[in-house]
Amino acid sequence: QVQLVESGGGLVQTGGSLRLSCAASGRTFSSYAMGWFRQAPGKEREFVARISSRGERTNYADSVKGRFTISRDNVKNMVYLQMDSLKPEDTALYYCAAGDPGSSYWSPAGYDYWGQGTQVTVSS
Repeated sequence: QVQLVESGGGLVQTGGSLRLSCAASGRTFSSYAMGWFRQAPGKEREFVARISSRGERTNYADSVKGRFTISRDNVKNMVYLQMDSLKPEDTALYYCAAGDPGSSYWSPAGYDYWGQGTQVTVSS
């Protein structure tokens, strides 16, 4: 089992930056691929970024490519999402998730464990 707790959300102006953190419990953290998803009011949960279990591969949604960076620290059991050049359309509840490395990383169904989310609001 893996428990996930996100932090680092907040209110920021357009063009600003935020760094989200996800703290994971469990001795098997390094065996999971980790992802970030987001969900805006009235919309479906959407894929943002994913990092492989050892951190050697990353994937991003087209909408955040070049602006967001996912990273992980398997010693500290942490996953991060550095968000730069934020836009109002990035406003959402951001979730951290853990899943099998072989699963469909772009789909919420590919993840087994989820955090409670942290709110990001970008003002125009």
